Amino acid sequence: MKSTIKRIWVLGAGQLGAMLQTAGRPLNLDVRPVSIDDTQAPDLQADDIVTAEREQWPESVATNALAQHPRFINSTVFGRLADRKTQKTLIDELGLATAPWAHVETATTAAELHNKFGERVLLKRRTGGYDGKGQHWLTQSNGGEIPGTWHEQAIAEQAINFIEEISLVGARNAAGECVFYPLTLNLHVDGILLGSTAPLERLAHLQQQAESMLGALLQHLNYVGVMAMECFRVDDRLIINELAPRVHNSGHWTQAGASIDQFELHLRAIADLPLGTPSIKGRNVMVNLVGTPADEQWLAIPGAEVVWYGKTVHAGRKVGHINISHADPAFIIQSLNLLRAHLPSHYNQVIDWLIQQH
Repeated sequence: MKSTIKRIWVLGAGQLGAMLQTAGRPLNLDVRPVSIDDTQAPDLQADDIVTAEREQWPESVATNALAQHPRFINSTVFGRLADRKTQKTLIDELGLATAPWAHVETATTAAELHNKFGERVLLKRRTGGYDGKGQHWLTQSNGGEIPGTWHEQAIAEQAINFIEEISLVGARNAAGECVFYPLTLNLHVDGILLGSTAPLERLAHLQQQAESMLGALLQHLNYVGVMAMECFRVDDRLIINELAPRVHNSGHWTQAGASIDQFELHLRAIADLPLGTPSIKGRNVMVNLVGTPADEQWLAIPGAEVVWYGKTVHAGRKVGHINISHADPAFIIQSLNLLRAHLPSHYNQVIDWLIQQH
């Protein structure tokens, strides 16, 4: 281990930044998240490293200083992937599968989109949408029109009849070496991720396909660090839904279930430390805590590892997550059933879904 402490600044001080900071301590890395609202520039040194926990950010004294630092890793990538138009264009250029799409031009009409994509068309704001926000469905039978402010600010996608939602989290270092975690199966409710599980033997035959797709993106972009690729599964074909150039919610299970979690892997990559090969400890589930008050009884659930973000709780807000990892599926099922009693009733569908996968 290098004796000199390397300093890494994180643009953004949310839960991802906090978890990067925690992961940095055992590596002797001084990780410092910076709020996007800070009115003072951080004390940046020439050999410091800058990364980000988010794809886009408002201009402020702090964000401008970080974004302009010469060692801001992936500085040219964030804007390209934060805009769904340029992200989709990149995917097309590389010949990778994604939903048929079009930019919503000034003169574009709903009728034209239905003629091109069929009965159901999903509009997505080019920037800023997440957890189901910034989306609008056009249904031909209902005669809906494109919202007035969405022209030039959105893309339109053909509705995809997918079997399930899968993500792949992987990392690349500056030398071009890549490592990947097993595919993760995800459950979204109203556009928000509520449950994840990995690895699943029934998805193993899709691993190489996914790695080839994400690997092509990482190499083309000369990307350094962790990136997540969210996909729809249609039969045995994966279709890219969205890319996230950062550590990702669907990779949180690695904190309990891998010898090197996604946060440590990202830091290893950007600090030019050996990537290593994460070993998977067992079967894993992650329950996302959204708008859910903290409950001390979570700590009594066998195998449960609770990560609480310290946020004020309100509807729709991610406030924490719970990981469970074990080699025995019966152990995980038992713990999930115990956890059920200490979550709001709408989590029954999440617990049931996770149990069904094991």
